[in-house]
Amino acid sequence: MNEERIALIVDDEPGHRMMVRAVLEDDGWTVLEAESGERALTVLAEEAESDTYPDVAMVDMKMPGMDGMQLLKELQVRRPSMPVVLLTAFGSVGSAVDAMKRGAFDYLTKPADNDELTAVLGKAFEYHKLLDENARLRAEVGGEPDFIGVSPGIERVRDLIAQAGPTEATVLILGQSGTGKELVAEGLHRASQRADKPLIKVNCAALPDDLLESELFGYEKGAFTGAVKDKPGRFQLADGGTLFLDEIGEMPAALQAKLLRALQEKTVEPLGSVRTIQVDTRIIAATNRNLKREVEAGRFREDLYYRLAVLEIRIPPLCERKEDLPLLVSFLLRRLGNKNNKIIRTVTPAFLDALSGYDWPGNVRELENVLERALILSRSDALGPDLLPPQITGARENVIDMEFTHGGRPAPTPANLEEAEKQAIIQALEENGNHRERTAEALGISRRTLQYKLKKYGLTRR
Repeated sequence: MNEERIALIVDDEPGHRMMVRAVLEDDGWTVLEAESGERALTVLAEEAESDTYPDVAMVDMKMPGMDGMQLLKELQVRRPSMPVVLLTAFGSVGSAVDAMKRGAFDYLTKPADNDELTAVLGKAFEYHKLLDENARLRAEVGGEPDFIGVSPGIERVRDLIAQAGPTEATVLILGQSGTGKELVAEGLHRASQRADKPLIKVNCAALPDDLLESELFGYEKGAFTGAVKDKPGRFQLADGGTLFLDEIGEMPAALQAKLLRALQEKTVEPLGSVRTIQVDTRIIAATNRNLKREVEAGRFREDLYYRLAVLEIRIPPLCERKEDLPLLVSFLLRRLGNKNNKIIRTVTPAFLDALSGYDWPGNVRELENVLERALILSRSDALGPDLLPPQITGARENVIDMEFTHGGRPAPTPANLEEAEKQAIIQALEENGNHRERTAEALGISRRTLQYKLKKYGLTRR
């Protein structure tokens, strides 16, 4: 494995520490050990002096002196980005679940299953890496990045902004509502030679046809009833800068011809005027429609389409970049926390699991609304799935899909449903060689949910 992974194991039982060390080192980890919470804090300080830090901590709940819960609080203060996985006895699972509500990443029951151990710590490491990547992106742009994420689609958007920004090319931004088309326009303007000039925005879908024309091109006094003085249009206001035409696909056909002329001749004619005004304005347009189909249907001018689409930038919908969810959640919660004067330190893995199981038709805008709702309803500094709306949790509630054809028979009783669920789990275990991670994936549930079901049905020995 190319990248180094460092785990801090905190457990007062030497035998269990030795077993965990052997499993993790065999999986490529570097392992640090501490026999108590107090010693763990000392190890953390020693590593800080050499500018190295553990990526993940695994902490026993029951230890003499400082117990796991107390150490969790200390680690959240000293290394808030480091995920903490708790070790607990089977009879103390309730305490571990409570700890997860307080910010623990996950928990394992002792003695830890080898597959579960490496899977959970591997996920914790990936989560830690995403948080670090988020911090790096913020530092690179000197504040908040335009686009949060490391998915190939978002990297492509960043590259195109960097390439097209300094040019004078007209750009057409394509993407569903809520994906961030306005952010791309802002990024293109900032990367251009016009960055010190205005960026003027017009939403073509938000204005009636006659008002849109006067807003774009301006008018002279007396051009129509109520025109009591001259008013410059957005083209003039953006002179030397950039004009962003959002939802360009909604522009009426008659106005498309006038826009085409303005693009070709670099001039505008205000309403009620016989004079032309020279303008030096770069055009960036955006739409959530398929403009090629609109052209084929006769609803959008073909010559205008080719004039606008010198370069096309497509923003992928959120459902195509779910690997970016942890970074987006971290970024948005920080911003929403500042807005609402409420700090959220962490989210539970079950919370992220639920978000990942949803298709996000409203994209990042919908995600932001969902997170703000959860933040407002939260009574602690951690977010769990109970704070999510039904349309999201509903996609995860039926964790095992079992269909019953009633055909006039009575509806199945809860006992029958549980038996069917148990048999479905047994079958999936057998098909996957009793490998829990693969079984959970086959059932479409999280590993922790599977672990709970195995204990519930007395299948842990399998």
